[in-house]
Amino acid sequence: MSYISKIEIDSLWSGLHHVQWTLRNDVNILSGVNGVGKSTILSRVVKHLTDVDRLAKINDGVTLTFEPPESSGVNIHVIRSFDRPVITSDMMSRVVDINLHTELDFQLYQLQRHYLDYQVSLSNRLVQLFTTQNPEAQRMAEVIAAEKTRFYDIIDSLFADTGKVVVRTSNEIEMLQHKERLTPYQLSSGEKQMLIILLTVLVEKRQPYTIFMDEPEISLHVEWQQKLISLIRELNPNAQIILTTHSPAVIMNGWADCVTDVEDIIS
Repeated sequence: MSYISKIEIDSLWSGLHHVQWTLRNDVNILSGVNGVGKSTILSRVVKHLTDVDRLAKINDGVTLTFEPPESSGVNIHVIRSFDRPVITSDMMSRVVDINLHTELDFQLYQLQRHYLDYQVSLSNRLVQLFTTQNPEAQRMAEVIAAEKTRFYDIIDSLFADTGKVVVRTSNEIEMLQHKERLTPYQLSSGEKQMLIILLTVLVEKRQPYTIFMDEPEISLHVEWQQKLISLIRELNPNAQIILTTHSPAVIMNGWADCVTDVEDIIS
């Protein structure tokens, strides 16, 4: 399992601030007042990991240490929180559904395709197990199938107050509310945000990766904020979480020891 064990950033702003942050392999929460640099730190690291220009990486002032030491990088996901209108021509050129109007809609649209791939992969894994002579095949198949069932149960529980449930027979994510079918684009911003986070975790099939979230509590009900990290860890205990937050609710349920104040890692 590869993860980021240390982040070092030279010249966070005007050359006066330098970051050294030692990370855990499970949950890392960056806190601090507005303007102290939480989002800047995350964005600098994400840009470093996603930049295809090797020379740009060398000159960006970001140094990452990975574990195990022989690792050269990590798989990542970046989850956006703000539900702004989709206005860029690049996004619009890839949108074929007229119901997509915001960035969260666009993320859901992309996740729908990943979810279809996940469904196919899941079916193939189950078929492979049942065609082998392995006496443990049925038990292993039940464990694999239970992952998706647990995801459905979590969503149904979170959305129970509004009477929404997942349509479990559909190849795409659809909701049923009082016998009316809803697309995910018809959900509230908070419901979309939670669905995006948990669906992103599900389709990785418990593979190790690092997930970045900048203030994921935006639009989330306080009870959902309290459950967020635990639900992610339940669906994929191999994921490394790196997030920023203003909400005390996010660190409840046993995550207070995972909090780092920005002031403590800036020199």
